[in-house]
Amino acid sequence: MSEKDTLILAIESSCDETAASVVKNGRCVLSNIISSQIAIHTLYGGVVPEIASRKHIEKINQVVEVALKEADVTLDDIDAIGVTYGPGLVGALLVGVAEAKAIAYAKKKPLVGVHHIEGHVSANYIEHPDLEPPFLCEIISGGHTHLVIVKDYGSFEILGLGYPGGPKIDKLAKEGNPHAIDFPRAHMEDAPYDFSFSGVKSAVLNHLNKCRMTGEPIVEADIAASFQQAVVDVLVDNAIRAAKDYHMDRLAIAGGVASNGALRAAMEASCEKEG
Repeated sequence: MSEKDTLILAIESSCDETAASVVKNGRCVLSNIISSQIAIHTLYGGVVPEIASRKHIEKINQVVEVALKEADVTLDDIDAIGVTYGPGLVGALLVGVAEAKAIAYAKKKPLVGVHHIEGHVSANYIEHPDLEPPFLCEIISGGHTHLVIVKDYGSFEILGLGYPGGPKIDKLAKEGNPHAIDFPRAHMEDAPYDFSFSGVKSAVLNHLNKCRMTGEPIVEADIAASFQQAVVDVLVDNAIRAAKDYHMDRLAIAGGVASNGALRAAMEASCEKEG
C-alpha cells in the first residue's frame, strides 16, 4: 500500500447480518466478513428485532477482528470508521453504532455515520471502479424503492418513494410462465417516478382466493412469474422514463432486490434498446 492510501473500517448491523469490511480508497474491498442470521429468523417467518440485536452483540467483535485480519491491517492502520446509522432496526443499529463509536474513541479516529440507502448506491462504485457521478440509480431494497439522481458523491435528488421472499420468488418464477396471469401495473400520472405495489399484491391474494373458491388449480410457479413480471415491468419503465427525462446516459441499480435475475435481464435489454 502506498502512503496515500485511505483505509476505512466499515461496520453494518441494520437488520439481520453483522458485517465488517476494510475498504481501500473507497473502491477496493480488502475484506468483507458477514455473519448471517437468516437460519434463526426463518423459524419465525421474519426478522425478530430483539433476537437480531442479541446476535449482533454476540458476533460484532469477532466479525471486526476477522475483517482486520483478512485485510492484513490493524486498527492503527485504519484512517476512519464508517457505520450504518439508519434506516433499520433501532436495536440492531445501536450495536453497530456503539461498536464504531467505541473503536473511534479508543483509537482517536474519525467516525462517519452512513445512511443505509446511500450505502446501497455506493456499492456500485465498488462493482464498477470507473463509475463516477452523475448517474441515475434505481434502489430496490426490502422496504425502499426510489429513483435517485446521483449528482455528485454524497449529493442526491430523490425522484420517487416474506422472509426473505425475494430469492424464493426469483427461483420459483424461473419455472413459470410470466404471462399466465395478467396482474396490474401501477403507473401514477401525477407522480411518474413513484412506486406502488400494494395493488399487485392485492391482485395476487384475490387470484388465490378465487382459485380456492372455484376449485381452479393454483400454479405457484406461474403466479410467482406473473407477479415478478408485473413488478419488473414497472421498475424498468419508471427507471427508463426518468433516465430519458433527466438526460442520463448511465443507469445503476442498487439494493437487495437488484440481484433479482429477471429484473437484471429486463433492465439490461431495455437499456441496450434505449442506448
